[in-house]
Amino acid sequence: MCKLFHSLAAVVAIGIVVASSAVHAQEYPSRTVRIVVPQPPGGGTDTIARLIADRLSKQLGQAFIVENRPGAGTLVGTEVVARAAPDGYTLLVGLNGNMAVNPSLYKNLSYDPIRDFTPVAMLANYPFLLVVNKDLPAKSVKDLIAMAKAKPGTINYASAGNGTGQHLAMELFKMLTGANFTHVPYRGAQAAYIDVFSGQVPIFFDNISTAAAQVKGGMVRALAITTKERSKKLPELPTIAESGIPTYEYHTWFGLWAPNKTPRPIIEKLNAEVRKALSDPDVIKNISASSGEPATMPLADIEPFVKAEIAKWAEVVKKAGIKIE
Repeated sequence: MCKLFHSLAAVVAIGIVVASSAVHAQEYPSRTVRIVVPQPPGGGTDTIARLIADRLSKQLGQAFIVENRPGAGTLVGTEVVARAAPDGYTLLVGLNGNMAVNPSLYKNLSYDPIRDFTPVAMLANYPFLLVVNKDLPAKSVKDLIAMAKAKPGTINYASAGNGTGQHLAMELFKMLTGANFTHVPYRGAQAAYIDVFSGQVPIFFDNISTAAAQVKGGMVRALAITTKERSKKLPELPTIAESGIPTYEYHTWFGLWAPNKTPRPIIEKLNAEVRKALSDPDVIKNISASSGEPATMPLADIEPFVKAEIAKWAEVVKKAGIKIE
């Protein structure tokens, strides 16, 4: 009888919790929601955040405000959200760096992307382009690999800094092809392009939103795009995968996360609203204008995807010996 009483009490307690969460989700949001961007204003992460925040504000009738919390790369802002109350009123814009690469780059990371966060929705994807100095003899990915193998370590490539996407994209390329290029890190993409234009450091992987403009301006030549499929913006440009490296894939992805233990009904409500926002023609137009694509990944697939990305980049970081102090 006692066991039956306790079992019934447990069922009732669970029912109360579920009902309470559902009520909170119906009422949510009842006040301002902040979306933390762990980078300075003006960049791609900030732009995506403000675009989505604006749509969510209109759809849900409460202010969604963007709060830039840069510092220590992306660590400061990400940790702010990891330690925030799990009530749906503090969200994080996450991307490759803070959600998939940092666990391998930093020995004592102050947060865990899987343990401390709950996925809300993916937002957008941006390919990279492999570009070269316009006078470099290589006219294709195969040519570039052949050049590197003929003169191992003598051809330099630029990056926007140690551990950045530009760095990792090439290290993945090296790992999959066996070609050896020498890394020359710069403080940002703009500084890197100066030497790519001059031919001093003739190779660069960069985000399509920046690289495409340089290609169209005749400043560099594009050899390939880093995603599995060709870009609608540059349909004539082959992918690296179809250029002889079938397993190669790299893109910058952006998503929205909440602190772990945020009630599931709130997560599902936010996910539905974000997906609604991403189907809005104006949002699609804005993302497309910067050569990106709205994300379509189902909620259930996000965590397995991030786990796979963490494992993928852990191997690259280890083999390349990349370290961030």
